[in-house]
Amino acid sequence: MEFASSSSSSSSSSFLKSEPHFIYDVFINFGGEDIGRKLVSHLHSVLLQAQVKTLVNEENLQEGMKLEEHMGAIAVSKIAIIVFSKTYTESTCCLLELEKIIECLETFGQVVLPVFYEIEPLDVRDQKDDFGKALEETAKKSYLGEQLEHALSRWRRALTTAASMTSWDVRDFRDDAELVEVIVRHVQTLLDYKDLFITEFPVGLESRVEKVIGCIKNHDTKVCIIGIWGMVGTGKTTIAKAIYNRIYRLFIGKSFIETIREFWCLLYRTYVDLQEHLLDDVLKYKFELENDEMGRTLIKTKFSRKKLLIVLDDVSEFGQLENLCGNREWFGRGTVIIITTRDAKMLNRLKVNYVYKMDDMNKNDSLELLSWHAFGEAKPRKELNEIARNIVANCGGLPLALKVLGGWTMQIPYVQVQEWKYVSLRLPNAFARVREKLKISFDGLGDMEKDIFLDVCCFFIGKERGYATEILNGCGLHADIGITVLIERDFIKVERNNKLEMHPLLRDMGREITRRDWPQEPGKRSRLWFHEDVKDILKTKSGTKATQGLSLKLHSTSRDCFEAQAFKNMKSLRLLQLDHVQLTGDYGYLSKQLRWICWKGFPSKYIPNNFCMESVVAMDLKHSHLQLLWKQPLSNQPQVLERLKFLNLSHSKYLRETPDFSILPSLEQLILKDCRSLCNVHPSIGDLCNLFLINLKDCTSLSCLPREVYKLKSLRTFILSGCFKIFILEEDIVQLESLITLVTENTVAESTAVKQLPCSIVSSKSIGYISLRGFEASSHNIFPSIIRSWMSPIVNPQSYISPYCMDMKNNNERDLAPLLSVLANIRTVLVQCDAEVQLSKQVKKILVECSVNFTESRISKRHLRFSLNCVGSYNDFFNTLNNSVSEGLASSECNDVSLPGDNYPWLVHMGEGHSVSFTVPQNSDMKRMILCVVYLSTPGIMATECLRSVLIVNYTKCKLQIHNHGSVISINDDDWHGIMANLGSGEKVEIFLTFDHGLVRLYDMW
Repeated sequence: MEFASSSSSSSSSSFLKSEPHFIYDVFINFGGEDIGRKLVSHLHSVLLQAQVKTLVNEENLQEGMKLEEHMGAIAVSKIAIIVFSKTYTESTCCLLELEKIIECLETFGQVVLPVFYEIEPLDVRDQKDDFGKALEETAKKSYLGEQLEHALSRWRRALTTAASMTSWDVRDFRDDAELVEVIVRHVQTLLDYKDLFITEFPVGLESRVEKVIGCIKNHDTKVCIIGIWGMVGTGKTTIAKAIYNRIYRLFIGKSFIETIREFWCLLYRTYVDLQEHLLDDVLKYKFELENDEMGRTLIKTKFSRKKLLIVLDDVSEFGQLENLCGNREWFGRGTVIIITTRDAKMLNRLKVNYVYKMDDMNKNDSLELLSWHAFGEAKPRKELNEIARNIVANCGGLPLALKVLGGWTMQIPYVQVQEWKYVSLRLPNAFARVREKLKISFDGLGDMEKDIFLDVCCFFIGKERGYATEILNGCGLHADIGITVLIERDFIKVERNNKLEMHPLLRDMGREITRRDWPQEPGKRSRLWFHEDVKDILKTKSGTKATQGLSLKLHSTSRDCFEAQAFKNMKSLRLLQLDHVQLTGDYGYLSKQLRWICWKGFPSKYIPNNFCMESVVAMDLKHSHLQLLWKQPLSNQPQVLERLKFLNLSHSKYLRETPDFSILPSLEQLILKDCRSLCNVHPSIGDLCNLFLINLKDCTSLSCLPREVYKLKSLRTFILSGCFKIFILEEDIVQLESLITLVTENTVAESTAVKQLPCSIVSSKSIGYISLRGFEASSHNIFPSIIRSWMSPIVNPQSYISPYCMDMKNNNERDLAPLLSVLANIRTVLVQCDAEVQLSKQVKKILVECSVNFTESRISKRHLRFSLNCVGSYNDFFNTLNNSVSEGLASSECNDVSLPGDNYPWLVHMGEGHSVSFTVPQNSDMKRMILCVVYLSTPGIMATECLRSVLIVNYTKCKLQIHNHGSVISINDDDWHGIMANLGSGEKVEIFLTFDHGLVRLYDMW
């Protein structure tokens, strides 16, 4: 057998001369007799279906692969899976392969994953009893004298080494299928084959990538370090991502740490944070380091034998390099490290192998890039060509400037050519710095959008959009409209979880605008965010009325302490962020205009009564030392916070009880996650008319909720995960008429938050998501009960046209069979099972309880009727299908038939009975699926009148789709997309039909 490169090992994979040159992802080593063969076969199949390139030892030897070639295959595999069984040591081949695997582990860090199949790890490690005797007998058959002793010594050492590693024992799992799922999932995590998103318009990118790859080709030293250097916005990150995507499959481990400069003060506060990130990326295991010295030692220990690809993007100081890749001896042969930075001095100091300087884009590429972003096409319209070229000339070939200006100018209609000319004239002939190019876009904003942009870039990057919008609305900025405008003009992006993000250049530009107004007098600036400036202002008490926002984020170990009097003159302060800041003195000096208070690690047991918060919209005091929010005021008139909508006290481990909510009449979100001392929720919570979210996750001391909480008519999201002591009754929870999301995850049967999920909860017209992962309450008919509740013609009419999703993992008691008896009005049910065995069990129950028992009968052609949904050339299709069915009825065999169609290749699979099974063709794009039924019935009865449901079973993904369409025989587009989303290339599928009484026998095909 000849070795063939994987699909990913194309021309881009041949540049690395360093060994090893990986061809395979996984090598499976097993042997002996038939013990474990079924497991290995299943594992091999699932790995291949998961697109993991895999070799199995015995299989390939039987095909004629020489043992030497097999050893070579081990050396070019990233992962070795060893399946130990009682007869393992009876195979010389297995032991030789094991010896090679341990050698690869010790030379280049090959990942080794042992699996014990019906044998104790100690038996393998110590080679005692029958296992050890078989080892000696195998050695005697192959070696004599001194060679025998050497072989035994080597094999014993290899067995001991492998048996001492982290492993899986099949006895720890319900069945082989569960073990295979765990192994495959772990392998996929280790391989992590996911391309990074590069850019929407990769203009001029390919030639640059080839140049850098050429640099790597010419440096085949033990460790190759490449620097990519250039000014901001030149595309360093983009080219690094493109190179990463081209070559990452050739390495045993990889890491891409993006935008280090941006996150240095936010996420990576110390070198230790960066080191932990790198170790986690490569090893897929979280480490907790005590200091950076320990991190450097661990990097050297774990990486010294591994061939890695590491990309450090936008490095801002040499210490980051020193602590991540300060010594080439830390890494194995063939490692490639790519560093992008604005500072060439760091690269020279590190003595990289090659520095690639990012040149400006040429005029043609610049024009094309601007055109894509401005006009959505490669070239501008003829009448705008000159104007576009003038803008390009002023951008200096900087990709980011072209992108931002293109997105901005796209808002101007083509017909307003004069306005385009005006914009072009406003662009200076030469900009010295990127932010000057970008500021022209900023100047085009209205005053309201400018204020919102400056607030976001200084305080709200990474914050949820709705949260920031409400706060800025509270400042009178109409952020609903303003943020939309900024998103449309590409100043702000909304990323995952609806969070606001911004390119670092735009952020820097906005912050520079606030700094440049008063470069020498920080106290007179509108927004204070620079760490040292803020500390100096607070120490010198030099703040002024001009200050609208202030942010000071200290580390939790900080000992800095300031006086509250420092805020005395900041009368206009509306945005305040203080992380782990100690403040002493009279809190009455703080501004009465505050709309946002974000004070992580608030140091006091209570909020002082003289801290005026009457205008505050959002109060975020996570990780605080609060025991109570406020002490009872001396007067009988407590401070009423009319505007407060968000209250987040998460992780406040000393908090004992909530405040009296009568002083928070506008509250919309109450987040008390992980408040482990919280024992009491004030009954006044029931008076909150606008409260739509309550998060009590992991409030482990909370034993009950006031009955008033169930009077909340506006509550949409209720999270109780980890609240082990709470008992909720059916009559309580059904009162939450607006409830959309209920989460009670990871609870136990005897102490679950919701003792029994009431069927009547779904009587709500708005219920959309119920998460019960880990729910083990006594009622095992929860989901069928919910379905029955939905069946009522007066209940939840929208559910009739919506698919219903069910997760059967971690719950073996649920029975799906009753579903079909109440499925008259639900169109689609999608079920996710934990294993193929469980899936098959459910399918069997449904068929036994809900299908007819078909009686055998001889079929004549006069009884044949066809139900067809034809696609393509009708006559050719129908005639070929007719002949195929006739031939299939005359034969007991199933045949594949090619059907004509309009540019679509057709494959036909035939099945006898009420199902047809097939494997989705590899690398195929299935356009249509047609189910043809051949049946015998009593006169006047059509199959379409008797069809109850279609079951599509995906054994590979352990998913079951139940489709009920009544007399409709064609599946609509929405459901078709749902079907295809669950049918992947190479997956094993079976389709079942269930009919009412009247049909005596049927055949079907697709």
